[in-house]
Amino acid sequence: MKSSLHFLVAARQHEMAALEQLGKACSLVVAMSGLVHALQKERGLSNMVLASGGAQGAELLAPQRLLADAQIANVRDELDRLGPHPSGGSGARLCNAIAYTLQGVAALPALRAQVQAGRLTPPACTDAFARLIAGCLSVVFEAADSANEPEISRMLVALFHLMQGKELAGQERACGTSAFASGQLQPSARAQWLHLIESQERCFEVFASLATPRVLVLWQAHMAGDTDMAAVERMRRVAHTASGASLSRSWSADWFAACSHRLDALHGVETLVAQELQVLCLHKLQAQERALAALQALPPGAEPAQEGVKGAEGAEGSEGGMAFFEASAPPDTWSLDAVGAPALGRDILSLVQQQSQRLQTMQTQIDEARTALHERKTLERAKGLLMAQHQLSESDAYQLLRQTAMNQNKRMLEVAEAVLAMAALVPQAPAAPAATER
Repeated sequence: MKSSLHFLVAARQHEMAALEQLGKACSLVVAMSGLVHALQKERGLSNMVLASGGAQGAELLAPQRLLADAQIANVRDELDRLGPHPSGGSGARLCNAIAYTLQGVAALPALRAQVQAGRLTPPACTDAFARLIAGCLSVVFEAADSANEPEISRMLVALFHLMQGKELAGQERACGTSAFASGQLQPSARAQWLHLIESQERCFEVFASLATPRVLVLWQAHMAGDTDMAAVERMRRVAHTASGASLSRSWSADWFAACSHRLDALHGVETLVAQELQVLCLHKLQAQERALAALQALPPGAEPAQEGVKGAEGAEGSEGGMAFFEASAPPDTWSLDAVGAPALGRDILSLVQQQSQRLQTMQTQIDEARTALHERKTLERAKGLLMAQHQLSESDAYQLLRQTAMNQNKRMLEVAEAVLAMAALVPQAPAAPAATER
């Protein structure tokens, strides 16, 4: 009959396997960070080429595409190393996000051909690249959502919000590049621009609240000494206060350069987070290996003494059974993860209790780390629903949620949840007939 120790060893082995797979997923996230950064710059240059009619940015676009292709190859290498993902809903969602992203990558040559031929408007180009980048970010989101280790989960959630904020900053670069290169800022583009500024600031706030002390120091230094941000803010004011919405076309290159330097600096913070993430995965795996070795080194004498058990009706058996329910937690001074083997003869029940408490604590910490992730997902779903049902822009949908929350003295999350709950109760109205049918 298999013993308690056998299943404790099996539990550690399962944790190790999950941690090894999580380490591979984190390596994929790091590769996705590089791909997103390359695609963001390609999007900005594509917008400059389109908005200027090919007069600006064309000489930089071709080499940037090569850099993006190199990052795509890096992502594919990490996917080959990923292997089978742990079963369950989180694994299925991650694989689905990867499949969606690969579809977008396959469509990238056609998008580039349209840009090359000048057959896209800058907003359409921005939206197309944004969908591909959103797919990459969904891989990061699902990796964070499926993480089964608290510290790694927290770091992944922080990295996701940093990357999301950086993507919004990249969309702002594209929006401003189009405005300056075309010489005008339309009211709809102005509203979208303001929404992008506000949204990225919210993402960066969440990131800062979850960042490790070392990353937070770098982030604060970045924010304090960001001269490129000062240039960006100055050109923001010029664009949004220009009389008659007329802008100087000569500012397009300056705007793109200042925003690009800012995004490069943000990517530097991303890189540091990614490096810490990989080191953390390695340390956690090494700790699990030591813990597993300590368990496997236990002699048979560490098993619960059973020679006094006489069966269900025997007094000694009854006392032995009650000991399970009456046993207290092991002393804080002893830990299986500590250096050195546990004392011989230690009741295996102590190991079981400690393992159970450790897993429960881990789950509580994971749930806390995921809160910000799921709040953002709920807000995005509610925004999307309002946009689809009421033909609102993204910024208008967000403003409606925020204004409703203020009027009702509620959190935006509560309003978003109410919107989604109401949508589940009210049947969808039939689609309006097409114009050609009337």
